[in-house]
Amino acid sequence: MYTALQTAHSVFAYIVLAVLFFAAVNAISGLVSKRFFAAKDLRISLFAMILSHMQLLIGFILYFVSPLGFDALGNMGDKDLRLTSLEHPLINIIALAVITIGWSKHKKEESHNGKYKKIAVFYTIGLVLILSRLPWASWFN
Repeated sequence: MYTALQTAHSVFAYIVLAVLFFAAVNAISGLVSKRFFAAKDLRISLFAMILSHMQLLIGFILYFVSPLGFDALGNMGDKDLRLTSLEHPLINIIALAVITIGWSKHKKEESHNGKYKKIAVFYTIGLVLILSRLPWASWFN
């Protein structure tokens, strides 16, 4: 079960990162070009948020099943264990909170530029946070 969950979490991460990147770029593009905030823009940002939350759910399950998760919290001297058991989950929870705040704030905006700005800023911050705490070494082994 652990191996299947770890594989699903790793493969799904590529999809989530791609969609989140696309949503951030779409919002930045809309902001710069002063486009009308259309239904497709809403769907793109909503889809990115939903996929990100699904990835977080898979990550939570994996965290409590994995020997690198909750059980490894006692060994914070090892930088790789600290990354997988503390930094990666904590920063990703914060990133998802930032993305969700951006989604909520964009709904309250009246102007189209304001909607794009909220999505662009919060989704980009969330994406950067996620990218900052990925276990890159395990992706290339």
